[in-house]
Amino acid sequence: MDRSDWDARYAASDLVWGADPNRFVEAELKGRAPQGRALDLACGEGRNAIWLAEQGWRVTAVDYSDVAIERGRKLAARRGVEVEWLCEDLATYAPEEGAFGLVLIGYLQLPGDAMRAVLARAAAVLAPGGELFMIGHARRNLAEGYGGPSHPSVLWTPEEIRDALEALGLDVERCEEVERPVETPEGPRQAIDVLVRALRNGDGP
Repeated sequence: MDRSDWDARYAASDLVWGADPNRFVEAELKGRAPQGRALDLACGEGRNAIWLAEQGWRVTAVDYSDVAIERGRKLAARRGVEVEWLCEDLATYAPEEGAFGLVLIGYLQLPGDAMRAVLARAAAVLAPGGELFMIGHARRNLAEGYGGPSHPSVLWTPEEIRDALEALGLDVERCEEVERPVETPEGPRQAIDVLVRALRNGDGP
């Protein structure tokens, strides 16, 4: 989907993904002492960015849909938190290196080279000791799960993500498939995601 497709999708309904943070983001990051700045890449309407700001992080949220960014800005205002909102294409967006204690990537589904380029920039902007947290649709979801993109080239496998992050010098603490319950017209199903936590070691790049 290109920028206009995403704009149309967000414009068609109110809060496509809802206002609450992703279940895995909340479960893994709740109670964590904020370590300065957080960067939410492909933030959508900002549910995770706003939640992080409520936890005390100074958050920059980036998406290439103008509609999504405006939705996020309004939701943050209603919730009484400050977030820096940027409408940028992740293919060209280059934030300040070494500036963020946390980088969040949620359900960014790009083909191989494009995804590796985003991961390289995400690794570069982590401060020493900073964490990259990722959650996305698993390739195995195509055959055994529910929902998500239908093209395997944009779906994640733990092995590919781990290899890419280790090649960038990150310490991968967790990289595994997790199941997410989904309510469907046919009854409850399970979607299969990949959850990743990786650290920039304290000595920096």
